[in-house]
Amino acid sequence: MSALHPFIPFLIGALLAGLLRGPLRSALVLATPLIGGYLLWLTPLGTQSQMLFMGMELMPYRVDQLSLVFGYIFHIAGFIGVLYALHVKDSLQQVSALLYAGSAIGAVFAGDLLTLFIFWELLALSSVFLIWARRSERSFRAGQRYLIIQVLSGVLLLGGALLHYRNSGSLAFDFIGLGGLSGWLIFLAFGIKCAFPLLHNWLTDAYPEATPTGTVFLSAFTTKVAVYALARGYPGTELLVYIGVTMACFPIFFAVIENDLRRVLAYSMINQIGFMVVGIGIGTALALNGAVSHAFNDILFKGLLFMSMGAVLQMTGTINGSALGGLYKTMPKTTILCIIGAASISAFPLFSGFVSKSMVMSAALQEGYHISWLLLLFSAAGVFHHAGIKIPYFAFFAHDSGIRTSDPPLNMLLAMALAAAISMFIGVYPWTLYSILPFDTGYNPFDATHILTQTQLLFFSALAFVWLNLRGYYPPELPSVNLDAEWFYRRLVPASLGLLGRYLVPAYRGLIQLISNPWQRLGPQLLRQQGPQGLLARAWPSGSMVLWVAIILATYLLFYYL
Repeated sequence: MSALHPFIPFLIGALLAGLLRGPLRSALVLATPLIGGYLLWLTPLGTQSQMLFMGMELMPYRVDQLSLVFGYIFHIAGFIGVLYALHVKDSLQQVSALLYAGSAIGAVFAGDLLTLFIFWELLALSSVFLIWARRSERSFRAGQRYLIIQVLSGVLLLGGALLHYRNSGSLAFDFIGLGGLSGWLIFLAFGIKCAFPLLHNWLTDAYPEATPTGTVFLSAFTTKVAVYALARGYPGTELLVYIGVTMACFPIFFAVIENDLRRVLAYSMINQIGFMVVGIGIGTALALNGAVSHAFNDILFKGLLFMSMGAVLQMTGTINGSALGGLYKTMPKTTILCIIGAASISAFPLFSGFVSKSMVMSAALQEGYHISWLLLLFSAAGVFHHAGIKIPYFAFFAHDSGIRTSDPPLNMLLAMALAAAISMFIGVYPWTLYSILPFDTGYNPFDATHILTQTQLLFFSALAFVWLNLRGYYPPELPSVNLDAEWFYRRLVPASLGLLGRYLVPAYRGLIQLISNPWQRLGPQLLRQQGPQGLLARAWPSGSMVLWVAIILATYLLFYYL
């Protein structure tokens, strides 16, 4: 049983969840990640399975230290997620959530690129139903865009994998690098799922439109699978340092002005992934440990923040900061748990974010990335502003919105409390997490320099927020639509094509008229001479077909070479 593929319990659980009802289904969805996690705990390092498929050697299951860390946290996240969603009676969400979690686990244990591609696409197909389950026009359209982009990522991965197999004769999923076209295609596929700059809008577009429970699952798996894939295939790729720094910095400006608090958290997620990408790009043992441990912690504290905002949305019916405030009076437990998540993501000492983010920062200094370190320091202050202060302040404090409600159902509170407890435990005693990381570096996060630097950063960031808010300089919470890179493909490109069509269509009609007019003048006379069955009368349909084929071929070649 210890050699059973970890995806299998989730597949069986999803199938049975679609058949069972009531308490039996609730017990099943809770038991599935527990059983899977127990079997994984029994699995020794080095376990693998191999098979032949159409002459290709595949490794559907491979357990090493890197995949094991992600396997553990995905099982923990799966359990917390199903506990949080236990009150939901929608079988679509529960089946989709189990398949989604299982697909993520299958992806991190894939030992070859073809198996990775299969689970890569299963991630997209299973997760989109968590967006559509909200059953609104906005969620349906956002889900469509999400699915198109995720499937495109899979197509790039498959193309890159086949090129890699042709060039190397192997599909093994190990270090790939950017040495050829196949490496760049796979890198782009991973980058889409990792929300690289200009490829990130599927995340900020779709996640806020999912159900309150669906967003918790979405925040845990898709991007973290991509982080794992980058750590496996591209460690030490310096380009990732600069991509990661950009990811850490630019979302701050969008998050500060965003009114939808779940969209604020979506931008904050890109910010935190940026730290992980920087660690992978640096590629040293300390940096990779920092990236992996920060992914582990981010699933917990970002999930906790999404759970608290999901609770606010469920209990109040709104998630806009302009419409909230004063909820600490009637949602005190949710308020406290949200503050714990905010302290963790802000990297307060004795909270989980501090013991992982500091590793990436230290590695950047050790390897001479001083400018990158300064930018990461700036982004660390920024995340405290938008996720550490803005989220709890505008949701639970600020002005009194007059909303009177209560804390969410018990299962939601228990899920949030579990995530908060693990985050605090890791922050106080990080060596439990450090013991399962890929490398033994002997790192001590509680160095006086680390603590002093981070404490000063947080203090002055909080001081800046208070001063800006009192002076009226801090962006107010207003209902608005903020333009991001998605404007190019959702507005600019369609508008440009429409404008182009206004000029091309008349020109095309004029060309057809110019070509056809001589035939229209000569046709009747020739037909009178030869009759309806004359040579020209019979040849005209063929000539018309040739003309259309020529036009279509020219248009195709034009777009092909452009």
